[in-house]
Amino acid sequence: MEWREYAESMARLARQLLEQDSVQATLDEIAASAVRLVAGCDAAGILAVRKGRTVTLAACGDVVASCDRLQGEVGEGPCFDLVRRKDDSRVYRIADMSRPQPDWQRFASGARDLGVGSMTGVLLYAENEDFGALNLYSGRPGAFGEEIETAAWLLASHAAVALAGARTIDQLEHGLESRHAIGEAMGILMERHRLSEDDAFNVLRRISQEHNVKLRDVAQRVRTGRPPSG
Repeated sequence: MEWREYAESMARLARQLLEQDSVQATLDEIAASAVRLVAGCDAAGILAVRKGRTVTLAACGDVVASCDRLQGEVGEGPCFDLVRRKDDSRVYRIADMSRPQPDWQRFASGARDLGVGSMTGVLLYAENEDFGALNLYSGRPGAFGEEIETAAWLLASHAAVALAGARTIDQLEHGLESRHAIGEAMGILMERHRLSEDDAFNVLRRISQEHNVKLRDVAQRVRTGRPPSG
């Protein structure tokens, strides 16, 4: 993609992000846009580390959550490396994951098994041992050149602004858990009662209103087979 075309795409992205109705929707759109706009990018996600625990805040592609979890489990990887550097570097680029990565051998081995050929990313923020990062993945080596770092920076700037608007990472994680619970409960109702997606959601909402119970709690009760209680 030519830079003029890319700049126009980023301008459209900025308008799309302004139209999102939540921080979570904004982060999801940023991840999806990375895959859509950055040449060679097969997957993208936003990772946060909170008190030593990894949280996938947004993901576009199956490999994202697995790679985030891998970095957390082994306590090493390019994102951890960025935070621990003494210089002001906030960007990393792994041209070929198949080559030796002596600083984080366990992560590199696991990433190769997941099908990662190359990676690049930008540190969004760092507070003590907590941090956030935007990560881009490709299934082939050599997908990301130096010019891609500029594209990643532009996307990361939007992500950083969105995260600054959220009060805490815990708030976002709670939202992710709620959305997952509601989606699973809707799936159960759709299969059990042959409902449409809209009808399943309306059932959950009606129960929530009638029993004065939070929607997430209603969803949890559906998942566990317990009737709602007022």
